[in-house]
Amino acid sequence: MTTHTDTAVAKPLAGRVTLVTGASRGIGYQAALALASAGSHIIATARTQGGLEDLDDAIRADGGECTIVPMDIKQADGIDQLGAIIHKRWGHLDGLLANAGQLGEMAPIPHITPKTWEETFAVNVTANFRLIRSLDTLLRASPAGRAVFMSSKAAQSRKAYWGLYAASKSALDAMVQSYAQETEQTNLRVNLVNPGPVRTQMRAKAMPGEDPDTLPTPADMAKLLVPLLSPAWETHGEIIDFREKTQRPN
Repeated sequence: MTTHTDTAVAKPLAGRVTLVTGASRGIGYQAALALASAGSHIIATARTQGGLEDLDDAIRADGGECTIVPMDIKQADGIDQLGAIIHKRWGHLDGLLANAGQLGEMAPIPHITPKTWEETFAVNVTANFRLIRSLDTLLRASPAGRAVFMSSKAAQSRKAYWGLYAASKSALDAMVQSYAQETEQTNLRVNLVNPGPVRTQMRAKAMPGEDPDTLPTPADMAKLLVPLLSPAWETHGEIIDFREKTQRPN
């Protein structure tokens, strides 16, 4: 006979609702699959509707539940509308995985166009601000709200030609850690994750000469993200480095 305890162990996110941005491919896609497998209803957003439909099919084939929301995260009104939809349907939000990100341009800072600069900050910083602004009340309404934002080593290393991406991730880190201090006395737990090098399209664009077979896969990262979005996770306001938790394939 299956007990309630057995179900809780097998499905640690049962009954929860988790929003994943950038969910049509890479880490976002695999994380959405893993979170759904752990029992959470997934709200998946991305610009690519085909990728979201593939995700929806995969989640439902595994017995999970998914709501797909095709949208450009740079459209702030769309984020506000999404918050209103979540409030109307569920009244709260248990988890946020703010995964969507943009590399921008690998170039000397004087060579970066203002349009590229603004678009990269729009995705990596402003969109996350708008998510916090729209979803804060919903996350606090959960008995155990959890929010995870994707940082990068570039925010600290600040190497030549990485200036745009590094600046945007540094700004994200500062904003999220300030937000964590503002929510310290609530049930909400807010953290950043540095996934390290991962076999994604963004990594291939940044490091075209790198052998992708030497890197962890998005699925490897996804398994590590699930605990951070569970009610049992209590760490708050930290930048969690996944490079220490993964090993490259032999």
